[in-house]
Amino acid sequence: MQLQRIFGTDGVRGRVGQAPMTPQTVMHLAQAAGAVLVEQNLGVCARPAVVIGSDTRVSSDMVEAALQAGFAAAGVDTVMCGVLPTPAVAYIARLRGFQAGVVVSASHNPYEDNGIKFFSGEGDKLGDAAELAIERRMQTPQDCVPSRLLGRSWRMPSAGGLYVDFCKRSLPADVDLCGMRIVLDTAHGAGHALTPQVFEQLGVQVVSTGASPNGLNINDQVGATRPEHLSEMVRHHHADVGIALDGDGDRLVMVDASGQIFDGDQLLYLLAMDALQREQRCEGVAGTVMSNLGLEQALNQQGLAFARAAVGDRHVMQVLRERGWRLGGETSGHILCLDQHTTGDGVIAALQVLGVMRRWHKDLAQLCEGLSLHAQCLINVPVPAGVDWTGHEGIRRCRESTERLLRGRGRVLLRASGTEPVLRVMVECQDAEQAAGLASTLASEVELALGARAWNELAVA
Repeated sequence: MQLQRIFGTDGVRGRVGQAPMTPQTVMHLAQAAGAVLVEQNLGVCARPAVVIGSDTRVSSDMVEAALQAGFAAAGVDTVMCGVLPTPAVAYIARLRGFQAGVVVSASHNPYEDNGIKFFSGEGDKLGDAAELAIERRMQTPQDCVPSRLLGRSWRMPSAGGLYVDFCKRSLPADVDLCGMRIVLDTAHGAGHALTPQVFEQLGVQVVSTGASPNGLNINDQVGATRPEHLSEMVRHHHADVGIALDGDGDRLVMVDASGQIFDGDQLLYLLAMDALQREQRCEGVAGTVMSNLGLEQALNQQGLAFARAAVGDRHVMQVLRERGWRLGGETSGHILCLDQHTTGDGVIAALQVLGVMRRWHKDLAQLCEGLSLHAQCLINVPVPAGVDWTGHEGIRRCRESTERLLRGRGRVLLRASGTEPVLRVMVECQDAEQAAGLASTLASEVELALGARAWNELAVA
């Protein structure tokens, strides 16, 4: 029997009401994950326990209930934290010694979607082997344990306060944020209540936006995926800086006083430069295949190595651990500061960036003066079911032809999406018009080769 894959780039995700995001499948998933936990913890603890947090989607209560039932049937206790950012769940799992952390969230997706992310007891995302073990267990019948072994459930009202204190402690000791004025956009998501507390308790004057969740408005024209709203708010309120998170609080995009937007690549650069100037240990930085070529070149010029991982912050984490580095992230704003946390955390990353600004008395634009980003044009080409594009000779020739036209001054990337049946076609070079033209031509050629129709998802960056 062929193994059915349920995990994607970042946990399990999909449209609510459609597999895998149905109550039945979620309960089955939790039962399988619980059975794996029980097997792993035989003789270690009397009964495994997991901590569960969620974002603000209308479907999150339903998904939480299905998870709780599935874990209970497997003999696993559940500790319910309610609305809590993804990195907070990872922290609580590690702090309190739970066997796992589970987050109900579809991150930056619209409210119609939802998802489930798993963390180990050490606070990092599950690796491929652990996900595979759960998927294999889902292929077998799931029996309910006897009544005397059923998992119990209770709530943990202190989780939010513990996370706020944890974030505050991550601010460098030599930095004082008192008097700063920031606009904080929490995307009507999991950080809407806790995140302002962090900054306010550090003496920051906070103007909140995207902080009125109603179950249906998460990520809706706000947050890290729509930073234009934050840019307008920063200018309107004459703030020093703007901070945008996504719906579950693990992404960060920032805006300076003029309204200029700074993505994950730019924030990674200034954090790396700060470490170099302070002679902290920083041999290299990890990014992904989507990270801007300009970032790699700028870091190399400063003597720093740069390594690319597959898309997904857990893959970035793997590279960091293999190389013994501490700093990495994605263009989208997942930033890993392993000297502070075990996973990407938008609030903690923002505090590190604010610390750099205050330490050197410079704004974001000044801190990024040594970085020149390349233009990127990304086009999606639908992939017909059953088509193996990886070994397609015509696509290989099209790619090589485009690379010759770039003459070593750019790059071409073809990769399958982890969430949609499409092929991402990207061309990157210094000239925006050239990037757009080459990407359009390449996408059309790939379209013809696959017999598919292409559409442009992102304009030239």
